[in-house]
Amino acid sequence: MYPEIQPYETSTLKVSDIHILYYELSGSKDGTPVVFVHGGPGGGCDEKDRSFFNPHKYKIILFDQRGSGKSTPTACLEDNTTWDLVKDMEKLREKLNIETWHVFGGSWGSTLSLAYAQSHPDRVKSLILRGIFTLRKSELHFFYQDGASHLFPEAWDEYLAPIPEAERHDMILAYHAQLNSIDDSTRVQAAKAWSKWEMSTSKLYVDPSYISRAESDVFANAFARIENHYFINSGFMRDGQLLEKQEIDKIRHIPCIVVQGRYDVVCPATTAYSLKKVWPELELHIVPDAGHSSREVGIAKLLVDATNKFADLQ
Repeated sequence: MYPEIQPYETSTLKVSDIHILYYELSGSKDGTPVVFVHGGPGGGCDEKDRSFFNPHKYKIILFDQRGSGKSTPTACLEDNTTWDLVKDMEKLREKLNIETWHVFGGSWGSTLSLAYAQSHPDRVKSLILRGIFTLRKSELHFFYQDGASHLFPEAWDEYLAPIPEAERHDMILAYHAQLNSIDDSTRVQAAKAWSKWEMSTSKLYVDPSYISRAESDVFANAFARIENHYFINSGFMRDGQLLEKQEIDKIRHIPCIVVQGRYDVVCPATTAYSLKKVWPELELHIVPDAGHSSREVGIAKLLVDATNKFADLQ
């Protein structure tokens, strides 16, 4: 990854009567524009996210999605859907007077990147995607109900703990009740447990410093509540919509590189493979010794290789 840099501009964009987005620009003012689409939903951006891009060639655009990171109001679920976020990306592009841009997203960021590209294919120069997630019921069931639990049983026990045994047949629904409780302590306890489950399973080698992110009340509340809100609503789209042929046909002409960890249990490789089958033109790289996180060495290297490859794309 490139050395860490600071933004040359930070600002906000009012996108609705309720929501104000934080965004920032770094790298080259005259560079080719690239928008970084963060994960979660609810995760927000990190300053290290700028380092996937050559700062001499790219105008690097980071923004926090509704309710996430530095956007306000934090953890707000009202007027917060996939299609609201797609519209926000267009508002941001127009505000910055950008004709077309590269779109870079991992995990939920890959979901939103695909949804945006399928809605505005003429605005996307390239797609660089990591840890493909399309919000199908089967994907959610694997991670939140029965699948990853077989690989991380000790972390799964901690995830189960806040939920009464009688409600564990539908963990997403059970968490929904607690994450929207009027009792602050119930809500925060559930948010931390939900977030810790994902942080505990995101890397091939469990990283205590990564897990510690879940201890922040503010981060965990936004991350857990917004994720659960999207998942309980099936991403506000048809099951498998992003993989439908008529949707892929809209973006088939866009150069696309996908980087996928072989041992990603948050967003298993089967989804990236499903995308490759319906879209054979894309370039798929499966990293043999990596899990989910973009910070894992093999994944980070291939993501930087991809941004370098597309830096001079006309």
